[in-house]
Amino acid sequence: MLQFESWKRVLIWITCLVGLLLAVPNGFYTRVEQHNDAVAAIELGADTPENQEMAAQWPSYLPSSLVNLGLDLRGGAHLLAEVQVADVYQARMEATWPEVRDALRPLRSTVGTIRKQPSPVDELRVRIGDVTGMQQALETVRALARPVQSLTGIGAFDIAVSAVDDVIVVTLSEAEKLATDERTMQQSLEIVRRRIDEVGTREPTIQRQGTERILIQVPGIGSAAELKAIIGTTARLTFNPVVNRTNDGNAIAGAGNSVIPSIDEPGQFYVIENAPVVAGDDLVDAQPSFDQNGGAAVSFRFNTAGARRFGNYTADNIGSPFAIVLDNEVVSAPVIQSHIAGGSGIITGRFSVEETTNLAVLLRAGALPAKLTFLEERTVGPELGQDSIDAGKVATMVAFVAVLVFMFLSYGLFGVFANIALIINVGLIFGLLSLVGATLTLPGIAGIVLTVGMAVDANVLVFERIREELKTSKGPARAIELGYEKALSAILDANVTTFITAVILFVMGSGPVRGFAITLGLGIITSVFTAIFVTRLMVVIWFERRRPKTIEV
Repeated sequence: MLQFESWKRVLIWITCLVGLLLAVPNGFYTRVEQHNDAVAAIELGADTPENQEMAAQWPSYLPSSLVNLGLDLRGGAHLLAEVQVADVYQARMEATWPEVRDALRPLRSTVGTIRKQPSPVDELRVRIGDVTGMQQALETVRALARPVQSLTGIGAFDIAVSAVDDVIVVTLSEAEKLATDERTMQQSLEIVRRRIDEVGTREPTIQRQGTERILIQVPGIGSAAELKAIIGTTARLTFNPVVNRTNDGNAIAGAGNSVIPSIDEPGQFYVIENAPVVAGDDLVDAQPSFDQNGGAAVSFRFNTAGARRFGNYTADNIGSPFAIVLDNEVVSAPVIQSHIAGGSGIITGRFSVEETTNLAVLLRAGALPAKLTFLEERTVGPELGQDSIDAGKVATMVAFVAVLVFMFLSYGLFGVFANIALIINVGLIFGLLSLVGATLTLPGIAGIVLTVGMAVDANVLVFERIREELKTSKGPARAIELGYEKALSAILDANVTTFITAVILFVMGSGPVRGFAITLGLGIITSVFTAIFVTRLMVVIWFERRRPKTIEV
């Protein structure tokens, strides 16, 4: 046990050195953070003297990964949002109306007139003129049903069709509603995540809570209002046929149509068809740009399917206006002058450069499938976060110093070896946290404090075992060897069981619980490494140089 091959010694010291190097940037947090932000800005094209100066604050040959500070340490915004899934039902029924209308048109000689009726948000009601053709109409509409695209909806269809007197009632089936709810939540989570990532925030917490709620926590952002501005806008872009233009916002639109205001022309309203020709879902890119007059604009590009539909529509409707609609407002309503092929275009309006940048971000991230209602919002100020950091520092230092003093008074020189290993252990924890990009929260600091106490536990087991072996009149070398050998199983048992607990906390918990589990789990790994290898290597090196006849533990 006291014989360490040279390669093992080199590997142990290299591991310690690399871990401590990874931890060093956290001692210069603000400087390294500014360096990282400047480097990222330069890579995106903002190669300004200010960014060059900030990038030079930290040597490029040193690691620059930092431990991300959580909301309770850095300050930031907390939101709890509810997804209005009923909006998706309404949009789905609106999109179904043209399909039903086109399917029934060949049956006009049998069913008579076909008119859309006022309906609840999750229903489509269509009145036919001749009730004698109802059965044939029902069979035709039922043929539009498609299988539900989910594992739980195998064998079910997406719509249910029934008749009430002379009205055909189309509703979403229960299986389709469940599948729609799940898709809506997953899409909302992904779009919220993409929108937050687009603006460069660090380590946001975005989690689903319950069936229709999303928890959003973003450290380092100014306020909850700023966060709502980033994620709360639906940014739904559609291209709709124009039916009419009017000055009356209360004008009768007719079935399947809507009256919406114009952004560029105050007091003007457009009557448009609800069913869009192309929607923002078909966008593959959007970038801020400028129009031919130098005004701020947003250029966009459709995917293949969207480009084909857009091209076909413009080819068939030359001379007719069409509306570019953003969040239920007409941005512009140009007249189609020619066939627009290629699937690209530009949105102009009374935009500032900042507005076009934000709009491009929202369009690239995609439209939220449903409106978000914010049930809870909270801003954590950086001062409160700094208080938490200061309190955590004090708690850590008090625990650290108390353990160092206890180990020195209890075990003398061997206690000094354990203390050196403890310092290396804490450095390795921060190095690993930086390497994996983990987020440190206040409970995470508690995990580090707990690790400081647990880190010496393995050394205490070894040193007490060496004491026992010395009492049996064994020599120092044999006592040290047996001490490490016989204490190893107890060390592994204690730490493995604690590590299993940390894994369970990480898998089952969320937010602060996960932060505690991460630091606890990494602390266990580094504690075992420093106790079994680092402390023992220091004892071996000391023993080889001094060759003492007796030792005091």
